[in-house]
Amino acid sequence: MKSFHALLLALTATAVPAWPADKPALPGYVIPRSEVRTLPVNAAGRHYALFIGLPASYATEPNKRYPVVYVTDGYWDFQKITAIHGPLVYDRYAPEFITVGMGYAGENPNFGDLRRWELSPVAFGTAADASGHARDFLDTIEKLFIPLVDKEYRTDPKMRVLGGASLGGLFTLYSMFTRPDLFNGYIAVTPAVAVGDGWLLKYEEEFKKSGKALNARLYMTVGGNEATGFVAPILRMNQRFAPGRYPKLAYDFRIIDGERHAGNQIESYNRGLRFVFAPLAPELGPSIDR
Repeated sequence: MKSFHALLLALTATAVPAWPADKPALPGYVIPRSEVRTLPVNAAGRHYALFIGLPASYATEPNKRYPVVYVTDGYWDFQKITAIHGPLVYDRYAPEFITVGMGYAGENPNFGDLRRWELSPVAFGTAADASGHARDFLDTIEKLFIPLVDKEYRTDPKMRVLGGASLGGLFTLYSMFTRPDLFNGYIAVTPAVAVGDGWLLKYEEEFKKSGKALNARLYMTVGGNEATGFVAPILRMNQRFAPGRYPKLAYDFRIIDGERHAGNQIESYNRGLRFVFAPLAPELGPSIDR
């Protein structure tokens, strides 16, 4: 048996030739129909980049306009959305849409510090000014990102979606309660409702007392194997969307069975996009299986 293993290792070693040291590196893979727009540094010193994903028909149907999906943490989640875009369209669960991943420019940005600064609506942790600037970021989205995207691309302003995971999910819910008419659909993936000792739960109470309506579609998730202290506030938030509390809100919630904080996100975005786009999904015709 030992000699067989040795032979197998020898065959494996000779089957794949070594890459010569003087050969240039192979090219990396580029996401098709993607663009990166780097914005000037703003007054607060924030240096943003927008990752744009265009649908397959964008170049061939010049008169067509498309819904837009904005997603936080674009350096991570842009790839997730663009990866599931094609299957959603092929299976007729969603129309073609433009994806806008919101991220940062510059060399080796510290994503952890940058997202902490602006995705949380309340300060948390040690350095008070290192977080809690969600209102500033929401202003930037409304006054800079959306006008830029609407100007440069053939968007359909009547259908605009916001999504995010963890702190991005917290920001998504905060945005819905702060400017409920800015987006039509929201996907809050495993939102960090626990931040600030459940600050968002108190914020929702204030919103409800204001008498404002939520006329949108919201999909929220959590991983079934996430930490109990993280899950409990999300379940409490889920109760706030009980039928009748917000009559004009179309809402769905799902526990992604068997998944933890990162592993649930692909399925969450997939199901969330199906839900928010349900009114616009093409009608299912005869089977189109290959």
